[in-house]
Amino acid sequence: MTNPVLLSLGSINADFQVRVGGSPALGETLIASDFVRLGGGKAANVAVLAQRVGVPARLLGQVGDDALGEQALGPLREAGVDLAYVSTACGCATAVSMVAVLPDGRKSIILANNANDVWDEEGIRRVVGAIDGAPECSVLVVDYEVPPAVARRAIEVAARRGLLIVIDPSLAGRADREMLTHATAVTPNPVEAEGLTGIKVDGIEAAARAAGRLVAFGIPSACVKLADGGCLVLHRGETSVVTPVPVPVVDTTGAGDAFAGALAVALMERRPFVDAACFATAASHLAVTAYGSQPAYPSRREIEDLQPSLLANIQRLT
Repeated sequence: MTNPVLLSLGSINADFQVRVGGSPALGETLIASDFVRLGGGKAANVAVLAQRVGVPARLLGQVGDDALGEQALGPLREAGVDLAYVSTACGCATAVSMVAVLPDGRKSIILANNANDVWDEEGIRRVVGAIDGAPECSVLVVDYEVPPAVARRAIEVAARRGLLIVIDPSLAGRADREMLTHATAVTPNPVEAEGLTGIKVDGIEAAARAAGRLVAFGIPSACVKLADGGCLVLHRGETSVVTPVPVPVVDTTGAGDAFAGALAVALMERRPFVDAACFATAASHLAVTAYGSQPAYPSRREIEDLQPSLLANIQRLT
């Protein structure tokens, strides 16, 4: 029997990253350092995380027909990601993400979505074919940095096949509430949770209310990522908080993508849901300890070494 795969649908970017000492005022020129050119994008990052922990990943997305396409795809090819279902948008630039990292590791991102948003029916058919042809027990991870119509078709096919579905609702304004109900789990950060529910997530109580509202929409389980690096989990009526542990924060870029990818891997492996959330939180913790997103992603052993300390501090709210 063919082993299951992680199918990752969403953005594929060329990242241009720098470190800055602060945020520039209007009209100010701010000197930066540590310039790097990397591969990035939410779906691409999820695929790399899966490969890093030993799960085969199939990337579904688009690049442009420019030189930046290789910047985006080269690291994925080296990581062993299956790129057979990545399309090229002719006459279009590859998506570009401009990342500024502050001294405390927090980042600001400006995204030119470019090819991520330029799909034709043939590209959508390739996505449908990839999901239809995936082995049994595979998992689909979707973000909304592609057009909602593309995400909808993918989710519909995966739901029909009975595959697990993890939705990272970025961009939250594009997320389709009807499609969210097909998800095994959704993984919003505080900003995305507020965009979906109208509840400002500024702490655990607010995160619990937001998770409750998401479940009331018909979403089976919610993992609301918290600003401190932990997450609140609502699953089958039980609310738990994964409390963060101290790690040196170098760069938070891509930590949320590591969370989504690791959660999908753990659910595909049929781990209990809270255990899966701890596995995901451990992956996101480790992702912030080095510069860049994909280069910082940990191995399975590193994640599983950190996971017990997170499991030991689970708070059960209900």
